[in-house]
Amino acid sequence: MKRLFLILLTLVTLTAHAQETYSQEEYLRRYNNLINRVGPAGVGVETLLNRWQEAYPEDVQQMLARFSFCFTRCQTTRLEQMAVDRYLGREPILPMKDSLGNKCNYFEVTDYDEELYAQANLAIDQAIALAPNHLDYRLVKLDAMLSFEQGNPDMTLQQLKALADYHFKQHPAWIYEGLGEVDNEQFKAFMQDYCVALFRLGTPGGSEAFRAFSEYLLNYCKDEPLYLNNLGSYYLTKKDYKKAQKYFDQVLKKNPSDMTALRNGILLGRSKKDVKLEKKYLEMMAKNGETETDRASAQARLDAYATKK
Repeated sequence: MKRLFLILLTLVTLTAHAQETYSQEEYLRRYNNLINRVGPAGVGVETLLNRWQEAYPEDVQQMLARFSFCFTRCQTTRLEQMAVDRYLGREPILPMKDSLGNKCNYFEVTDYDEELYAQANLAIDQAIALAPNHLDYRLVKLDAMLSFEQGNPDMTLQQLKALADYHFKQHPAWIYEGLGEVDNEQFKAFMQDYCVALFRLGTPGGSEAFRAFSEYLLNYCKDEPLYLNNLGSYYLTKKDYKKAQKYFDQVLKKNPSDMTALRNGILLGRSKKDVKLEKKYLEMMAKNGETETDRASAQARLDAYATKK
């Protein structure tokens, strides 16, 4: 996820507060200059971080820099051949087939050093403790954890649930570097980003975490269409068409023009080979589709069915 690496860009653009000493500003300037030349874990970065930490042990920017250093260092990549189309939601680096036409795609696989990952986690936890209302710091931690767990996001799911609890029960005044204040709708959108990321892992663990977190969020946002559609999509992939339809219809009852529910409803009808059901959603799309193209496409499909009679 892109946010994981935006922390480096944030460090480059941050300026020291007026009350901070020149020395802290100088450490930040030297760090930014250095990583621009050698990268976040290049030669000399650790030495500079150690000196910065010794001088200013409670400087949040130093902690963020330490996180970036440790998380970068903890990863090594290699190519691995797999007979699948996607791996953890990613396309192959080198798509290939053998002489018999069987898939033998090559994917980039990341291995993690657990000790260095733990050090990265400690650094971001320290930053969060000093700046608890910085939502971006918490999301950076989640991004790293999701990557580290590689398709079995048990810890990530628990952290996501805890963050949802904290938001909906404590109502913190969130801020996000570059966005400013984060309201409830923005927070829900961020949580949906993680639902999508869990789904796209394409693993049994990711799929179950997608369902579990969507259900958990509905405890706080009973009629939120984002999460209702998630559950409809989950059951559609499981071919539990009755449950899938229940969630899509629940969304469409309140908002007949919800495009996610409409498209998935049409897909549901086709998956079941139930023309009557497909036509039900096509008629809704022809009437309430978001764009003229959507409406015209649905009507064309309906006309084709009428011609077959």
